[in-house]
Amino acid sequence: MKYMATYDLMETIRNTNEWMGASARAIASYPAVAMWPGPGMEMLRAWGEVTERSFARMVTKPDWGIDSVPAEDGKDHVIMVRKVVEKPFGDLVHFCAVGRSERKRKVLLVAPMSGHYATLLRKTVMSLLPDCEVYTTDWHNARDIPVSEGKFDVEDYTLYLSEFMKEMGPDTHVIAVCQPVPLTLAATAYLAEQDPDAQPRSLTLIGGPVDPEANHTEVTDFGRSVTMGQLEETMIQRVGFKYPGVGRRVYPGLLQLASFISMNGEMHSDAFQKQIMAVAKGEASEHDKHNAFYDEYLAVMDMTAEFYLSTVERIFKNREIATNSFTVEGHPVDFGKITTVAVKIVEGENDDISAPGQCLAALPLLTGLPDSKKASHLEPGAGHYGIFAGRSWRDNIRPLVLDFIDANADAPAKNENTKTKAANKNAVDKAS
Repeated sequence: MKYMATYDLMETIRNTNEWMGASARAIASYPAVAMWPGPGMEMLRAWGEVTERSFARMVTKPDWGIDSVPAEDGKDHVIMVRKVVEKPFGDLVHFCAVGRSERKRKVLLVAPMSGHYATLLRKTVMSLLPDCEVYTTDWHNARDIPVSEGKFDVEDYTLYLSEFMKEMGPDTHVIAVCQPVPLTLAATAYLAEQDPDAQPRSLTLIGGPVDPEANHTEVTDFGRSVTMGQLEETMIQRVGFKYPGVGRRVYPGLLQLASFISMNGEMHSDAFQKQIMAVAKGEASEHDKHNAFYDEYLAVMDMTAEFYLSTVERIFKNREIATNSFTVEGHPVDFGKITTVAVKIVEGENDDISAPGQCLAALPLLTGLPDSKKASHLEPGAGHYGIFAGRSWRDNIRPLVLDFIDANADAPAKNENTKTKAANKNAVDKAS
């Protein structure tokens, strides 16, 4: 019960700060205040406006905000976000360009489940839309999922990805960003054995922790320094009475946000001080750079406790992906079974979340994949965000990824083992 009370207490604190910001803005904007002009009231109004907006964004799921996409016919085609597969913990959605001819490149963009909504990849989606049919995973906020829907851990995540890949078909090209990289690799290996014909054409793995020990960061150091008991005691709470998921054990989004901000506290503090001054001087706008970034950054979602804890224990501590010992529902997942799916690794030289080498560790695991199907790219000077949504992505990485997709667009030839199995099966059928 104490964990539920703590959850509601955090929500109360957030709500109180939002109310204080709204009150300060209202008081400083009151007409009678104009009789005593002065910088103090302008600062109060600015502080209230920035504070109210910031705390309100923390419980609001951002909209994709992608209205249209230009095409070769010279027209802007309206974008409709259509749900292809609906499941309790996440959906597969398709960005349909109404009236536009279907693109040959069919891309599944796997979004992280790491505290932010899938809309964090908005710019990535927008950059791919002119040239691709873009699908993405849209994960749900755990606080809105009733306890009756059951658990959701790393194995369930892997099975969700496998189902989404099956739904899209073998002509799919998968791009995984950050946290889902190791589980996307596991989902592909799982399909390679369970349903080989459902495997995608290619995998592009961007800045993910396949082997967290390959190059240490603050994230990996934290994962090694705490016990699972400490994590469960300090990070896990139960959803309060306000939401449909009341009673569900979660790693709350507000707690995750506090961790994010603490990693670069001085930078965020300076950013908000500058924004308050800009609002006070009348130099800020609704869609300025600060608001565009923090409207997304502050919008956080709860993560199921079992997903968070199993990620830390199995991916970071036990290194089940890095050591090829990952299992799904008791079935061992062997990365050596991937023999036809082309794999490209993308890393950023200055990535402080998934440092160079962590994602590259995927290639040695693919013992059944020929070297001609493996590729890698290290982007000079790029940080974590830049390799999938910043200038480095737009100018350098995106063209390389599209070229990689085109180079692996054709269905792979059947390998000798597959031909032998098929021949044996035909012989048995004839004999019977």
